[in-house]
Amino acid sequence: MIITSLLDTDLYKFTMMQVVLHQFPGAQVEYKFKCRNPGIDPKTGQARHQLALHVSEIRDEIRSLCNLHFQDAELSFLQSWRFIKSDFIDFLGLFKLNEKYISVTALPSGEIDITIRGPWLHTILFEIPVLAIVNEVYFRNTQRLPDLLEGRKRLDVKIGQLRSAGLSELKIADYGTRRRFSTAWHEEVLRVLAACLGTGQSPGNATGTAGQLAGTSNVLFAMKLGLTPLGTMAHEYLQACQALGPRLRDSQTYAFESWAKEYRGDLGIALSDVYGMSAFLRDFDMFFCKLFDGARHDSGDPFQWGERMLDHYHHNRVDPRTKTLIFSDGLTVPRTIELYQQFKGRCQLAFGIGTNLTNDLGYEPLQNVIKMVRCNGQPVAKLSDSPAKDMCEDEKYLAYLRQVFDISQPG
Repeated sequence: MIITSLLDTDLYKFTMMQVVLHQFPGAQVEYKFKCRNPGIDPKTGQARHQLALHVSEIRDEIRSLCNLHFQDAELSFLQSWRFIKSDFIDFLGLFKLNEKYISVTALPSGEIDITIRGPWLHTILFEIPVLAIVNEVYFRNTQRLPDLLEGRKRLDVKIGQLRSAGLSELKIADYGTRRRFSTAWHEEVLRVLAACLGTGQSPGNATGTAGQLAGTSNVLFAMKLGLTPLGTMAHEYLQACQALGPRLRDSQTYAFESWAKEYRGDLGIALSDVYGMSAFLRDFDMFFCKLFDGARHDSGDPFQWGERMLDHYHHNRVDPRTKTLIFSDGLTVPRTIELYQQFKGRCQLAFGIGTNLTNDLGYEPLQNVIKMVRCNGQPVAKLSDSPAKDMCEDEKYLAYLRQVFDISQPG
């Protein structure tokens, strides 16, 4: 059994779920799975990774996931955070994932279709564990004797790079649950990082006060290993607001205002790439610059993004040294060090490293995602600064969204 606890997910799933409970309890949504790896072999016409071979095993693991419920100790851990409310804990005490809301189908190409459809409140916790299941099932079938020695050697190199002279203030966080090689390897990586780098002690989305491991997005390992859980919002939250807000053009500001209404200053990191950086900056006015603690980068050139954010703060008469920029898009340790050296002293910094920490054993990782594609019967979309990350099933809606937010067509 791959997933043994409903806490084995990212913190932002719980922070978003609480908003859904309080503000959008009736919302109906649909999510779709996508593998971003180059998929079809031109010679055979088949998917290179052949995930369809493992559909039965994936279904069995999801069935086991749907039998889990929150334990008292897990609920107590969640309740210890100041931003989690008691009625949400009461709801989680009754919560179970329901298998009727998810389907997994093998496609003739060798790829798989995963569709999640149902109430947002009852489907939001599927994404991260299902992605972790797909990854672990795939790798335990294709790498039956994994080269853990190679993985440990690569991890040692990363730790050595982070412990170089002049980098003692550089702090990283683990964001690697969804694409990890395995649950056991994920835990080993975190234990080694904590032992070698030291850990941060600050709650919420802070960068930590001691050591270079600021924390982890994984709530179970945060509880198990005494690490700081990190995270605020994800793309699905801003996407859903396209259907839930008063009008489409105001959906981004509506999402930020609804978030602030829920958390009243806690969890103040805004996600910047659901409509692209230019559209984000148009909406992220002086009010939001002062209200939110910072912003997170997840697509496009991170150096350009950081410079634009600093200029935007200056333009809005906000000292960027009081704000946090979080970088989390496909980071490696060398890229993290480059970003740190460019922006240190100019703002507060945080770095979330995912796949490169938890799935770097010498094998090609799966670039799997599960994204929301519909909310309350209408299409929703993400238009990032990396076009390959865009995901929507309705081209007409994409064109309309670009028009409404004045976003140019890529290419």
